Amino acid sequence: MSAAAQPYPHVSDGSSTTEVKDAFRAAIRAARSARSPRLRAAAAEAFVDVVETIPALADAGVVAAYSARPTEPDTGPLLDALAARGARVLLPVLGAGLQREWAWFAGRHDLLERAPGRPPEPSGPSLGADAIAEVDVVVAPALAVDTAGNRLGQGGGWYDRALAHARPGTPVIALVFAEELYDAATRPLPHEPHDRTVDMVATPERWVRLGG
Repeated sequence: MSAAAQPYPHVSDGSSTTEVKDAFRAAIRAARSARSPRLRAAAAEAFVDVVETIPALADAGVVAAYSARPTEPDTGPLLDALAARGARVLLPVLGAGLQREWAWFAGRHDLLERAPGRPPEPSGPSLGADAIAEVDVVVAPALAVDTAGNRLGQGGGWYDRALAHARPGTPVIALVFAEELYDAATRPLPHEPHDRTVDMVATPERWVRLGG
């Protein structure tokens, strides 16, 4: 599905972890911006086929997922597929005081962009940060993941905090394009002690159990 080169920016030996993360984010965002709408649409359909073969998600009655920004892996078809099989789906919403909370997905027609650059959100009431404790599995966004389970996010740390409210042992699946899955033995992603690892990663071609 993807033959793109893997972004791996050059950084100086004295760079801090934050600086290295920022360099990775810039390189991956630039590569994502260059992906054509046709390729993104094809990947979106392929993600559904791959993700639905993950046992943890196939058996899940309640799923925390996300509504993608334009250059992220498009989750629209996946949200439709989850809802069609009867799963209840929670999506992030922006709460009072810029708090990130959750609301139920009621169909793509219900999703609205409430602020420039923000992903679309459901119109229903916010259920607060603790709603994620109800879910059986989390489908999380990522800019990149390595085979040790290290996840590179957008930089706000929101998912690291949000996942603290999930039930212990709730599996977390990150979605990335194929070239955004890094071999931790040869190209490890920068990470810090507070970063929450993920359990699995799905690309348009396959899914992989991470770590261990």
